[in-house]
Amino acid sequence: MTHMQRTTAEWKRLNTQHHLPPFTDHKSLAGEGGSRIITKAEGVWLWDSDGEKMLDGMAGLWCVNVGYGREELARAAYDQLLELPFYNTFFKTTTVPVIELSKRLVDLTPEGLNHAFYANSGSEANDTIVRMVRHFWNLKGKHRKKTIIGRKYGYHGSTMVSVSLCGMDAMHGQADLPFPGFHHVMPPYWYDFGGGHDVEEFGLIAARAIEDRIRELGADTVAAVIAEPIQGAGGVIIPPASYWPELQRICKEYDVLLIADEVICGFGRTGHWFGSDLYGIKPDLMTLAKGITSGYVPLSAVMVGDRVAETLIEEGGEFYHGFTYSGHPVAAAVALANLDILEKEKLVDRVRTETGPYLQQKMRETFADHPLVGEVRGVGFIGAIELVEDKKTRKRFPKYGAVGAKCRDHCFANNLVMRAVRDAMVFSPPLTMTKPEIDEMVSRAKTAIDATARDLGKM
Repeated sequence: MTHMQRTTAEWKRLNTQHHLPPFTDHKSLAGEGGSRIITKAEGVWLWDSDGEKMLDGMAGLWCVNVGYGREELARAAYDQLLELPFYNTFFKTTTVPVIELSKRLVDLTPEGLNHAFYANSGSEANDTIVRMVRHFWNLKGKHRKKTIIGRKYGYHGSTMVSVSLCGMDAMHGQADLPFPGFHHVMPPYWYDFGGGHDVEEFGLIAARAIEDRIRELGADTVAAVIAEPIQGAGGVIIPPASYWPELQRICKEYDVLLIADEVICGFGRTGHWFGSDLYGIKPDLMTLAKGITSGYVPLSAVMVGDRVAETLIEEGGEFYHGFTYSGHPVAAAVALANLDILEKEKLVDRVRTETGPYLQQKMRETFADHPLVGEVRGVGFIGAIELVEDKKTRKRFPKYGAVGAKCRDHCFANNLVMRAVRDAMVFSPPLTMTKPEIDEMVSRAKTAIDATARDLGKM
């Protein structure tokens, strides 16, 4: 029996018996009948094994920026597989796609990030950054500078070290994390933490929470601050305009390296090439993944600023770190073809000037007076719809996250892929999404949120 001859029921049974999917309550999933099996995709649409057509409002996992079914990316992979399917970049060797991609990324990213180190995922890239940061300060003779500060709800990956960078309590609890030397402070999340403060005033307060922690720990012990320009998996937390300038001032004043985790924001998601461009961030290190290949093959990169790179090169000797697939030639070839599409079709500009503003306006107009929606926030092609018990007071539902889970189920039943983060419904569609497709996504989201409101007796 070939895999194409199996029924949906057989695939579900085999999946339940043999596959442990990530971020899943496996017992609950089995009780609910198992996973939906995705078999095909084109543009912003997915099909499952029963032939149901779904609108993907999440671009996979925030990553399929150029949409599904791009023959150019398949061709780039095929051609590279025939010419040079693999060679490593250890032992004084490299490959042409890796060289070309490195130069391309240097040209695209903020000034001063002139070197690239490759891995396979954002988790591995952030693991790499921790190694680089500690090695850098050791080379500088500042052996006490080891601590890295992140934010609550920050998401930086799923390895032991990258989970330590995260501000996710549930992830920490399962593995006795974070490791020593990792701290977390309040995020710039006005809706939850702003209280009676003006938004911009709160932005300064949130940034200064990092300054307070640096002072508490001692600047001679703090190596770096890691932050997503917009916190994605933490609930699409849009920082006030006052936040990033103040955070950069703090890092500079206390001689702390600044790491911009661009795994979600990078490659056009915000309507700029990087979230750092949107907020004027000048990081010492930058994490790239997801949109670098539009998710077609695994690849991540650490962009390393001159201060760190020159120290590692001139003073560091051998850097004892890397992966078999660091700079895989097929992944690099796909990334180059992906960047060609983004540039040729002007997708980043389109999201900034046309479709992004349209999406944000449609979401805000549709849910402005909805009894369940406390706030709609977003930039470009990333956003969140905050579901609350009381709009006026920003009061949460008693079991935080249960309403979001209910709404997510209504979305899936209505063939819309959206993600629930606590009680926020988040969206991050492919950058190729058209205005009619935006209208359809917003309409389906309203259907799901209306159904959720009816379940709660609010409509």
